[in-house]
Amino acid sequence: MREFVVEADGGSRGNPGPAGYGAVVLDPKSGEPLAEVAEYIGVATNNVAEYKGLIAGLKAAKALDPGASVRVRMDSKLVVEQMSGRWKIKHPDMKPLAAEAARILPSGQVTYEWIPREKNKHADRLANEAMDAGKKGKQWEPSRSTAALDTLDARDAEAARVVGDAAAGAAKARAALAGGGSASAGRAESSVGAGLSGAGRAESSVGAGLSGAGRAESSVGAGAAASSEAAPTAPPVGWGPADLGAPATFVLLRHGETPLTPEKRFSGSGGSDPSLSPVGLRQADAVAAALAARGTIEEIVSSPLKRCRETAEAVAARLNLDVRIEEGLREADFGAWEGLTFAEVQERYGDDLTAWLASPKATPSGGGESFATVARRVAATRDKLLARYAGRTVLLVTHVAPVKTFVRLALGAPPESLFRMELSAASISVVAYYSDGTASLRLLNDTSHLR
Repeated sequence: MREFVVEADGGSRGNPGPAGYGAVVLDPKSGEPLAEVAEYIGVATNNVAEYKGLIAGLKAAKALDPGASVRVRMDSKLVVEQMSGRWKIKHPDMKPLAAEAARILPSGQVTYEWIPREKNKHADRLANEAMDAGKKGKQWEPSRSTAALDTLDARDAEAARVVGDAAAGAAKARAALAGGGSASAGRAESSVGAGLSGAGRAESSVGAGLSGAGRAESSVGAGAAASSEAAPTAPPVGWGPADLGAPATFVLLRHGETPLTPEKRFSGSGGSDPSLSPVGLRQADAVAAALAARGTIEEIVSSPLKRCRETAEAVAARLNLDVRIEEGLREADFGAWEGLTFAEVQERYGDDLTAWLASPKATPSGGGESFATVARRVAATRDKLLARYAGRTVLLVTHVAPVKTFVRLALGAPPESLFRMELSAASISVVAYYSDGTASLRLLNDTSHLR
């Protein structure tokens, strides 16, 4: 049985007065928001708004999985005690709301827990966003919400305060820690450099980390020993950012499956430009629904390749956003290897494949791109997008090579780390970028929306 945490809240500016509610469904293990809901409800009391927040949260959890167990956490002692059966419901406005909440899921699947107000910040921010929208004569829009990011930033700030960073600020903490002599600080990295042990290994177009010889990683390509060619400067090392304002957040979405994906064929930007398969179309719909439920995406940018554009358009239709095309997000060009399996490449172009596995500067047969070139392109695209979307949450619909490169550069990890990541079709990864150049990896290869 799946488990969810529902945090809900409601408020009224006047009690009674202009009121709204907010609720978020969370993964209990990772804390990842799975769905957010909020609404301005006109003039009402605090308690009515709180009950409506509870109802909305339970309905959101049921929509995700009607068989899941749900732990409701609220800072309203009244709602928690009444729904737990310990307090009687006397107010006539509360009785029908409590009855509606009780009907959403079987009572055995739901438990209630009171939490202090400071532990319920996500739902509280959603409720306030709804009331702010109502003040302008509008309703809350998921695509404009920053509640999830604001809450995460607040948690980061609290963590920094606990370690004595409140007065000095996160930047000073990072500088102090970096001064301790981090082995990775200031280290030159290769542009892609894949320290891959075992020649003849690569990762399929599905992007999974495969063991054993003779497996192809078409979308990232197996690289080899670290190159002496320096990549963009490694991010600062030290304590995570806490006081640098809203980051630019890149939600990195790998496109859905194509007919080449399950066959593990090289599929880059120089081949047939395949469309999504029926499976890929279903994956695109699933990820669109998940992103719409989270409600934090403000812009959508896509690789020009068809499989990404189709995935991006499915999300854009749900979020009522436009899709901007960015050439720098395209996949590597695999030259003459496009459409072939790893075994076929090994048979026809064995020497070229050996050279390609040995150095990120080597190109595939027939004039494809080296992975050093791909990394420089991705880094330049990253910097351009950061300048354009400072402080915003942007969905980048792209491919395995770009996603893994974004992640590796964000972590300041050694080149071989690129080949220790699994990246599935239609998976989501998230990197946040702060104003001092610090990057924070928040999610990698999430496929929960496909289950």
